[in-house]
Amino acid sequence: MSTRRAVPAVLVSIFAFVFFGLGNFLGARQYADSDSQLAALRAEIAFLKRRTNEVAGTVGTMAIAPAAVTDDEARAAIVADVKRQLADEMGLLPVNVLRDRSNSFVELYSYDDRGSSSYGTAGYLGEGYFITVKHGVVALNQEGQTDPRKITLVKLMYKGQLLTARVVDYGDAKVEVDPGDWAIVRVKEKIDLTPLNLNMAYSFDFAEPIFRLGNDYSKGIILSTGYVGQRMSNKLVTCLTDGHPGVSGGGVLNRDGDLVGIPIGRMQGDYRFSFILPVRPEMFRKVAHLNLAP
Repeated sequence: MSTRRAVPAVLVSIFAFVFFGLGNFLGARQYADSDSQLAALRAEIAFLKRRTNEVAGTVGTMAIAPAAVTDDEARAAIVADVKRQLADEMGLLPVNVLRDRSNSFVELYSYDDRGSSSYGTAGYLGEGYFITVKHGVVALNQEGQTDPRKITLVKLMYKGQLLTARVVDYGDAKVEVDPGDWAIVRVKEKIDLTPLNLNMAYSFDFAEPIFRLGNDYSKGIILSTGYVGQRMSNKLVTCLTDGHPGVSGGGVLNRDGDLVGIPIGRMQGDYRFSFILPVRPEMFRKVAHLNLAP
């Protein structure tokens, strides 16, 4: 009788030992995987850092004027791809916050005196004011040009209509992907959008997850995710998140849904690596009355 009772006790002890060992193994593997991911991220940043002289803005160029209605099939394909990318990170920011913040950005289109047009993104600040990139509303790279190009018209897509926007303020950038590559524009019409909250104290810690919203390929406001790389000596921040044409002027959000920066460029020929301009007080000197802090 005592022998029969001892057998289950021995089996329980064996199973406990096996599961304890398995738990330790899986835990160690999880930490190893995490360390491997961080090491891979650091290696990626180090590789791309060596090419930081090959930069380009992410405003896209257009052959024709934008249509009021987007290509539903193309948009659906982009959304499906983004959903796959978000599969591992949806828990970081509530879905209702993502939906609310996507309502804070609009498509931006500009037209120059040469008959060309380009597209980007603008984020809503309130009272008709939007923040975007300077290279989306002012022609840059014009030093030494005898007949410099000029952007003559800026429009924002709002509820299927293109509204004319006036440039209110901008930074001192003379080239793209520069700390002064920002601008404030305004429309006179009444706007029913959700104003953004600003977080100018965000630390941009290495590998911190971020959320980017922008007018990808002029197909509407699309959400993407990524990770913080590192701060650069010129006050920009590198991030591993896609830098597709059209996302310039969009928003980079933290996990609280606050605006912490705007995408302004990418590595030449490499859409994985974006340059982010952190928001700072100077950029909002003409809209200080809006009380944009959360």
